[in-house]
Amino acid sequence: MYTPVDMLTRLSKLLFCASLLLVTVPSNAQQDAQKTQAKPKPEETEVWQPVPKVVTPAAECNAPPSDAIVLFDGKNIDQWVDVKDHQPATWDVHDGVMTVNKKGGNIETKRSFKDYQLHVEYKIPASITGTGQGRGNSGVFLASTGSGDDGYELQVLDGYNNSTYVNGMVGSIYKQSIPLANASRKPGEWQSYDVAWTAPTFNDDGSVKTPAYVTVFLNGVLVQNHFELKGQTLYIGKPFYKKYDTAPIKLQAHGDKSEPMSFRNIWVRELP
Repeated sequence: MYTPVDMLTRLSKLLFCASLLLVTVPSNAQQDAQKTQAKPKPEETEVWQPVPKVVTPAAECNAPPSDAIVLFDGKNIDQWVDVKDHQPATWDVHDGVMTVNKKGGNIETKRSFKDYQLHVEYKIPASITGTGQGRGNSGVFLASTGSGDDGYELQVLDGYNNSTYVNGMVGSIYKQSIPLANASRKPGEWQSYDVAWTAPTFNDDGSVKTPAYVTVFLNGVLVQNHFELKGQTLYIGKPFYKKYDTAPIKLQAHGDKSEPMSFRNIWVRELP
């Protein structure tokens, strides 16, 4: 039999437990409110800044957009110098095109670049002779890091019924990456390269911080898909990286005996 004190003690305990339940167990309305508050909203993943700059595309697909740096427009080669002595380039300009002067040697841009989008059009003569690497050979060096052929070369070569080693054919990153397809047109027809170049970066001691990457379209066909370069492109030996910050773009005057090729409509867009 409980005494009044015992009864009061038990009643106090029951009231205390009930109060805990009221505090810790939310009502159905409270649970619904909590669910509503926890539900994600589309605005939470929307990004409004920074706003990309406006770039006006050209009326024609291959023409330079509004923010492009025009490197050759068919009028002169004022944007280019000879690689060997940095004197004005001596390639031939006629009828809106620039034709390789093999005796004049390689040429490169006066300006230096880091990351960029590049457009280049070229034509191998319809009268081209020779075979393999001796047939319409040139190169677009995406970064010229020294005299001669130092740098990172995107190969230019007649690829129409012209057999050669596949890591040196048109569309290859020379001696490093075989193209994904052979999209060559016949000699005598204009062809185009569209390139996205990500330059390598280096630590203070000259070691590689991030490698170079390149994506290439040949005549609108993807031939290099974000390829990671192993270093500079070499005719002999294994590739290696050499520290640089920015570099010119270089065009090659290859020493083979075939007829010289021509270029036109070259422009570049610097990327942030």
